[in-house]
Amino acid sequence: MPHDRLGELVVVTGMTGAGRSTAAKELEDLGYYVVDNLPPSLLREVVRLVDDSRGSQQPIAVVVDVRSGSFFQTLQANLAQGATGRHATLVFLEAADDVLVRRQDAARRPHPLQGTGRLIDGLRREREVLADLRSDADLVIDTTRLNVHQLTDRIAEAFGTPDTTRLKVSVVSFGAKYGIPVDADFVADMRFLPNPHWIPELRPQTGRDAAVSDYVLSQPGAAEFLDAYVPVLEGVASGYLREGKRFMTVAIGCTGGKHRSVAMTEEIARRLQAAGFDTRATHRDLGRE
Repeated sequence: MPHDRLGELVVVTGMTGAGRSTAAKELEDLGYYVVDNLPPSLLREVVRLVDDSRGSQQPIAVVVDVRSGSFFQTLQANLAQGATGRHATLVFLEAADDVLVRRQDAARRPHPLQGTGRLIDGLRREREVLADLRSDADLVIDTTRLNVHQLTDRIAEAFGTPDTTRLKVSVVSFGAKYGIPVDADFVADMRFLPNPHWIPELRPQTGRDAAVSDYVLSQPGAAEFLDAYVPVLEGVASGYLREGKRFMTVAIGCTGGKHRSVAMTEEIARRLQAAGFDTRATHRDLGRE
């Protein structure tokens, strides 16, 4: 299992087209403060600024590429001497030349070192420049046969924690008259259930109140909906994790976002939490009427 990564410093480098941007995005999703294309001479300064603003427990990841040129010697010296005061891990991303050429061609971007030559010439020069860094790397990942999702899995396996690698599910109640949440992955409409608004003693209460919740959950069709819908969400959530997606938003609506959607949102969130997903319930339009 991944260990505690508080205070970690991860330096990501490697061949152009080997997946540095993918690794950086995954580290950001894992809670790292990420700086891309950092001149190595500024490494200590970045660590100092993050320590001052976010605390020394904030994990940091920096991406260094071949454009840093001769500054690589500074990077190696800083890491060798422990100059940042943090535990540092140097990650080198590698891939076969033919794969790197295909990826660069697909991206329609020249290699930063190819000059007036061919792309393969730039790659060969890059290998020469990065040879010492590769030999010093703590972790070398060959992405030749890895797709984006497999690479993110490797990064998560190496640098994630149980908390950062769990799927985070947000279940949001809303009122249809105010519009559907634009960031929703799934939307369900609770207007098939009787509306507590028409019961005088329940009207001033919300779906968070026990009387309203009990009323909504006891209505015909409510239990059947929950028993069918929550397993679907669980299955999709597991699939999201396999595909490297760690955030899912489920929107539950009713007319005004006060009674039915709130009660059902709370129950769906409770069931997903019990199933092991990092779930929170929020109520976008509660109190808006």
